[in-house]
Amino acid sequence: MPGRVRRGERETGEPAGRADPAGQHPPAGQDLPPGQAVPGGPGAHARPPRRPAVQRRTWAILAGAVAAMTATGVALAGANLGSPARPGSAARTGGAARAGRTAGPAAGGQAGAAGSQAATAPVAATGSSCTSVTHIGDSTSEGMVSADYLPRRSQRLHAQYQRVGARVEHLDISGARSIVETLPGQRNAHQVVTKLIRTGYRGCWVLALGTNDTADVVVGSAVSRPARIRAMMSAVHGQPVMWVNVISLLSSGSYAEHHMKQWNAALLRACARYPNMRVYDWASVAKRRWFISDGIHYTSAGYRARSRLIARALAQAFPRAAPSHPASCVVH
Repeated sequence: MPGRVRRGERETGEPAGRADPAGQHPPAGQDLPPGQAVPGGPGAHARPPRRPAVQRRTWAILAGAVAAMTATGVALAGANLGSPARPGSAARTGGAARAGRTAGPAAGGQAGAAGSQAATAPVAATGSSCTSVTHIGDSTSEGMVSADYLPRRSQRLHAQYQRVGARVEHLDISGARSIVETLPGQRNAHQVVTKLIRTGYRGCWVLALGTNDTADVVVGSAVSRPARIRAMMSAVHGQPVMWVNVISLLSSGSYAEHHMKQWNAALLRACARYPNMRVYDWASVAKRRWFISDGIHYTSAGYRARSRLIARALAQAFPRAAPSHPASCVVH
């Protein structure tokens, strides 16, 4: 059903969209078993359950997908890709926080990793060539589809994608989502893509993922950041993909900004190998005043801007009109 949102339970077991009052994170150097969630991580309470370890069966599926990756040149559907430039070298969250929470420190924007070549042209007047779009996200996407955060429908993600000419086929958003790890009753991002491909979906993909993935690697997951990205790029079979990079205001723990930058750097390195891939540099435009006190999730103003800017970036990444200059991996 177009526009249907798949909502997950938070790590705390509370309904998605409810915030915890603490926003605590663990002390640096805390020892955790491989593949498990970070106690006290964003959206967690004093005694949160841990994320299950990486299941062998799940990784076996992903490993097979990576091994079976096809050469570039696969027919692309639904978007005008142009000729991507090669960028230079670069850089578990739970449910979204409740509307009305106090924002983090009001200061200037925090820059993320960006390639030396970036798409800075304004949105094409004709919008995006992505007539169909599937958005897969974790809790940092939940507020963009929430009436609690964004009472006006026109500000929510579905309407913003329509504004640039993209018909929304699927919004699959689930708190604590990862590409590999899962919570009980939850599908990971790779499983979501695989199922949609099997049902015949062809179009564009927006992947707002990585916050939980990079944290899982930090606490011991055997699945590296590059392997996670390769698995997703293999799963889409050459269809156009725009990743949204990640940012954190935290200075320590598994969700620290240093680890977010490692994920962003892995995205940029991968982008140089896939002509169907773009990276929206959300980290360079996200303002500190848009964050709530947990340093990961956003206020209503933050989600409003995130929704609008992601849709705008999709139109820049895959414009309806052929670009007059070579396309770049990075979109600002």
